[in-house]
Amino acid sequence: MKKTYYYKFIPSKAEEEEAKRNKKPFQVTRELVEIRDLYAPPTIDPMNPWQIKKVVTNADIITGKLVLSHHEVFEYIFRYWTLDMCNYVLAGNRFYAVIWDVGGEEKPPVRHHNENVYLEIGPHDTYMMGWMDVARNAAVKPNDEVGMFWQTRTGTIQFKVLRHGVLN
Repeated sequence: MKKTYYYKFIPSKAEEEEAKRNKKPFQVTRELVEIRDLYAPPTIDPMNPWQIKKVVTNADIITGKLVLSHHEVFEYIFRYWTLDMCNYVLAGNRFYAVIWDVGGEEKPPVRHHNENVYLEIGPHDTYMMGWMDVARNAAVKPNDEVGMFWQTRTGTIQFKVLRHGVLN
């Protein structure tokens, strides 16, 4: 099921009267809801499954947090999660995830699961993925391109450095 926000712009009569009593304007609220997909979820190409692609900045490495957009998280991660899991993150909590660094043919996959690997809500409808240990282990540098996707079979994030020094 696809997740989206439901905005409440028009107050009920009781909410309108309460706002008048408190001498405060009605506050527009939003809540996360599930809707039926009109279209199938994006299919994952087994030869190129990396749905989320990012060029790493110096700030991403220093802070240990990779910024993900609202669209990337809702379309490629939250779509596969339960409503409770999504609301847990939206309430300001960290969701401690498992990230598999599938590096490539020359090295075996490395599993990361600790207090430095998580997904949390960030400012202005962005999300932060804690990835400090992943970045260190994969020797990620600024301007490297990384790819990620949510593996539905295992319930984990798959990660790979796609190219080194993209902007050079």
